[in-house]
Amino acid sequence: MQNTDTILEALLFVKTEPISRKKLAEFMKIDENGINKALASLKEKLSGRGVRIIENGDSVMLGTAPEASGFIEAILKEELNKDLGRAGLETVSIVLFKSPVTKTEIDFIRGVNSQFILRNLMVRGLIERVPNPNGRSSLYQPTFELLRYMGVSGVDELPDYKAVRDSLDNFKATTESEEGGIGAA
Repeated sequence: MQNTDTILEALLFVKTEPISRKKLAEFMKIDENGINKALASLKEKLSGRGVRIIENGDSVMLGTAPEASGFIEAILKEELNKDLGRAGLETVSIVLFKSPVTKTEIDFIRGVNSQFILRNLMVRGLIERVPNPNGRSSLYQPTFELLRYMGVSGVDELPDYKAVRDSLDNFKATTESEEGGIGAA
């Protein structure tokens, strides 16, 4: 079970959001009973540690221990007061001009994994994750707070919106034809 615990912990760490037991079972190629045993074992191993298994119905995720909340809050406050930085500005710009947009598309345009930046922007209340109608992945879009802060009532009021949007679409089309696509939803 040690190997299963390790893989389960890694999956929950990387996912950073709730995931169903059924989906975990699919990823790990074991039955749901095996997932439940691995979760129980991992929960026991994490007892007294800085992270915990959080369960809500059929979904589970890793979360921080309640006794660390004061420290976590201090770090998050510090993080929220920092400048967005180049990666943050790049990502929020993509979300503004391509929304709604998948993480895969954002990663493709930036050329790197954007999970941490997306999480940071969501914590700051600048972007939000919404369900994708096709059900395959989430979509990211700007929040009303970001639009209000920018002084626009919609993304189409952003400076040079159409030109930037067309440029992003052309970049995607050109690169897809050269490299065989991004597989985005």
